[in-house]
Amino acid sequence: MKRAVVLAVTVLIFLSLAATAQAARSEIGVQGAGLFTSSLNANGTEYSATESAGIIGTYRRHLSHWISVEAGYGYSRNTQKYAVSSEAFRIQTGINQLTAAFVFGLPSTARIKPYFLMGGGGMVFSPTGNLENTLSGAQTQTKGAFMYGLGVDYGISKRLSLRAEYRGLVYGTPDFGFGALTTDSITQTAEPSIGVAYRF
Repeated sequence: MKRAVVLAVTVLIFLSLAATAQAARSEIGVQGAGLFTSSLNANGTEYSATESAGIIGTYRRHLSHWISVEAGYGYSRNTQKYAVSSEAFRIQTGINQLTAAFVFGLPSTARIKPYFLMGGGGMVFSPTGNLENTLSGAQTQTKGAFMYGLGVDYGISKRLSLRAEYRGLVYGTPDFGFGALTTDSITQTAEPSIGVAYRF
């Protein structure tokens, strides 16, 4: 009798594990991205940023066939540029992105799975010690961001997909603690990216 119970429990555990594995609700992704920030002229300050490359890592949890939640982290480095009156300033900056979003699946095929995402988070601008920086005493600054995007996964196996994505981040321009650099305006960084996603 004990053997039958142990056998039945063992079979149930293996069936549960197999069902969980079949569901494959979790997914990690890694993408290489380009960052392109819009320039603006406001409050007597011209603002722009150099184009740069970065990396984005994500974790998604699929709640259903159509809806997922995603947590993301990204890093890049560029130079924030300001022109005030007749003076110009440059601050090389490391940018850490922390985001959370809902991901909504669109009608798809077995291999091609398009989606759009919407969420928010924060962008942490950390000045580096680069010798070309023209302002000393620049402070690390965090800006809240609204995020939106579109993407598509192309399945190359049951678990692995190629991913192409565009995401936009909308946020207030940083001033690094210098009131003279404040634009009181928002800008947008466009992030086209390509990478891979693994579902488990």
